[in-house]
Amino acid sequence: MSNRGQGADAVPTAQPLSERVRRIELSASMAMAARAGTLRAAGRDVLSMAVGELDFATPAHVIEAAHRAAKSGFTRYTAPDGHPLLKAAIRAKLLRDNGLAYSDAELHVASGCKQVIFNALASTVDGGDEVIVFSPYWVSYCDLVTFCGGRPVAVRTQAADGFLPDPAALERALGPRTKWIILNTPNNPTGAVYPRELLVRLAEVALRHPAAMVLADEIYEHLVYDGQRHVSIVAAAPELAHRCLTVNGVSKSYAMTGWRIGFGAGPQWLVTAMAKVQSQTSGNSCSIAQAAAAEALSADQSLIAVWRGELQARRDRALSILRNCPHLGIHPNAGSFYTFIDVSGCIGARTPGGALLLSDDDVCEYLLEAAGVATVAGSAFGASPFVRLSLAADEATICDACTRIVVACSALSTCADGASSDRAFENPGRRR
Repeated sequence: MSNRGQGADAVPTAQPLSERVRRIELSASMAMAARAGTLRAAGRDVLSMAVGELDFATPAHVIEAAHRAAKSGFTRYTAPDGHPLLKAAIRAKLLRDNGLAYSDAELHVASGCKQVIFNALASTVDGGDEVIVFSPYWVSYCDLVTFCGGRPVAVRTQAADGFLPDPAALERALGPRTKWIILNTPNNPTGAVYPRELLVRLAEVALRHPAAMVLADEIYEHLVYDGQRHVSIVAAAPELAHRCLTVNGVSKSYAMTGWRIGFGAGPQWLVTAMAKVQSQTSGNSCSIAQAAAAEALSADQSLIAVWRGELQARRDRALSILRNCPHLGIHPNAGSFYTFIDVSGCIGARTPGGALLLSDDDVCEYLLEAAGVATVAGSAFGASPFVRLSLAADEATICDACTRIVVACSALSTCADGASSDRAFENPGRRR
């Protein structure tokens, strides 16, 4: 009798995936970056502007701290939610930078901000609970909520308002099943920075709904431009501290994406529950990475200002180039290292080959194929028709990418003036 199809390598006729996995998608930014990598490996000239990862090297003193930790035997398990060494550095950082005071029992360390957010949602969200997100939103918020059994509720912000949330719109969206309100400032993908006055008004709305908690994602806090300042919502509205989780990490401001250290600060009951989740899923974050993160947070911080100045110069150069194309609407980012480009002027236009662009997904595909620039469609962030361009690259690459985008978009023609072909642009990545 043949055993074919019965061995370990057999493919089941029906893949036994869980419903929660089938409800989510691969991160759009990671998927586009992977496509760009595949094309480059095949010999294509492709510039990836899809992922938010600084090109700066992790500071030498941080790497040296990791080396010392490894050499000294700091290689064992730590407490599931962080070693006291790192928690002490986080406490000092929150007080120094944000004016916030927390105890070790109110701090949670995980392998990146994404895991901090997941642990918080997994600890609190039941089936049918609602989580409010402001669109455009970071690509993972909605999928994380969905995975945990909740329902994301998107509240749209407008480019004309600087992508700042409207407290009245938040009030209308709140309901009896609202479990969380997620705020992200400085914002990914828009770069919007929420001023103190707005945070106070948003906190007033939240305080009128005592069952709703606030998750403040502040991972880009140090990357703000044009003289603006980041303000933590708990600093603006201390009365919200008992039901607010402030999330941050070392990935963006210290060029430590691969080290995977994020942290949260919030009420002890929540942090205790998050530690329980982490103890049963991943255990502690890498001990050596924790030592490196403690050094990054505790050592001289002057390098951040240098990097911030470089990033603002890159932004200014990119926008000066992108403004040369009438098909593109430019909204300067006040923070983060992304620019969110309005591509409504490209929708309904035809490519030089006569294909019709029907969506921002089509525009991204056209930029990849015609210009060799990988970007992420606004649809992934809950806002079309836009395209997110990451400026976390050296100035030469940024200038090259922006010039390619301008050339490609300037080559588009309106339906009235374009080629006679009626075919739609062939976009294998279009969302359905």
